[in-house]
Amino acid sequence: MDKTERLEWLNNNRTETEEIILRRRSVRLYKKEQVPEFMIKRILETGRYAPSAGNYQPWKFVVVRDGKIIDQLTDTVIDKCKSLKKIIDYRRPGFGWLRPIANLLIRLKSNELHPAPFGAISMIADGTLGLYHGAPTVIFIFKDVRGVSNPDLDCGIAGQNMVLAAHSLGLGTCWVGFAKLAFEGKNNWNDFFKIKYPYKFISSIGIGWCKGDPDGMIPRQTHAIDWYEDNESKTIF
Repeated sequence: MDKTERLEWLNNNRTETEEIILRRRSVRLYKKEQVPEFMIKRILETGRYAPSAGNYQPWKFVVVRDGKIIDQLTDTVIDKCKSLKKIIDYRRPGFGWLRPIANLLIRLKSNELHPAPFGAISMIADGTLGLYHGAPTVIFIFKDVRGVSNPDLDCGIAGQNMVLAAHSLGLGTCWVGFAKLAFEGKNNWNDFFKIKYPYKFISSIGIGWCKGDPDGMIPRQTHAIDWYEDNESKTIF
């Protein structure tokens, strides 16, 4: 296939990589069956090959395949969500007086207490929302705070590499940021995993065999894009 034919084909078809990206979904229902070790190692390798500023690779991966450890860490997160709920959930009958306190905390931690995580805190505390949803393997991602430029971004790129690799292998994944609570304050898990400076928890990924077939493209909000070319500008959607 020459260049012209290749471009014609690409104009009318998606590549396998595009299909993997577009059909990936966050999975919240897993089979109990464990993922073969060789698959997890290959997933980790795609994370290692992610681009990073100055090729610093400011990350540390920790793999947990012990259900008891995952459950115990989950219990820690649930307990901390219960404590947070007592402070910020002003929607409970008779707790309207908490609203000014909640609003102050929302201003101080606008990303962490965005409406989505704000609601999830109560759901996790009440047991109506799981953490890892039965995923038998979890990869924890820790950033090296000394990383060049933006280590958070670099860790995100590495994590996305791993998520897409897992999907290409027929596995389901789900990013789980709420695990952060297990690595903060008292009774945190840093000592258990031997996490010390310069590493700090950034996020985690649950991995497993999906129950059912959740993959597939779904409608997504389209954001306007400003396009500059040939001394002209336009907006595309």
